[in-house]
Amino acid sequence: MRQKLTKFIPLCIMLTVLTWGCAQNKTAPPDTAMNPAAEKQAANVYKGKIVGKSKKAKTISIEVGKGDKAKTMMVKFDGKTKGMDHARKGEATIITWEMRGSDKVATVVKPKLAKLPEGIVEIKPKEVKKLIDKNAAMVIIDSRPTKRYAQSHLPGAISITVEQMKTKLPELLPADKDKLLVFYCGGYT
Repeated sequence: MRQKLTKFIPLCIMLTVLTWGCAQNKTAPPDTAMNPAAEKQAANVYKGKIVGKSKKAKTISIEVGKGDKAKTMMVKFDGKTKGMDHARKGEATIITWEMRGSDKVATVVKPKLAKLPEGIVEIKPKEVKKLIDKNAAMVIIDSRPTKRYAQSHLPGAISITVEQMKTKLPELLPADKDKLLVFYCGGYT
């Protein structure tokens, strides 16, 4: 009798492995189970471009992933959601969300900023003001559109728009390479 049972043990093990190996992952959120673009996103974070916002439905749609693998995800928002002013159509955004019942609800919406190139550092407005007050050897460059520069700009700033930077930046910069260059714009471009 023992010999007959031992013959079935390998079969039982194989059936168990096949059953568990083919079982559906019940812990994966439904929108990430078949979506590689969403799987690469950090847990409870969507990074991508806002494709829509409905104040009436209180939802934000964000496209995550690139190219053919891009998917549109939707989260709800409420009065507790921070940073809703960053949920603008076409803007690169990071949305942190949490599950509330069966709904994904945005907790924080913030702009997705470009990484600065190596050797470039960000300085805060207070630091720029200190440099201006000290009359530091620097060149302040306003990279906003010309109309915005004409409306108002920092004292001593020169206008070099982003479009101009793409084509003729070297000839627009000062010859003195020892001066600090401070670029600013009207937002997070």
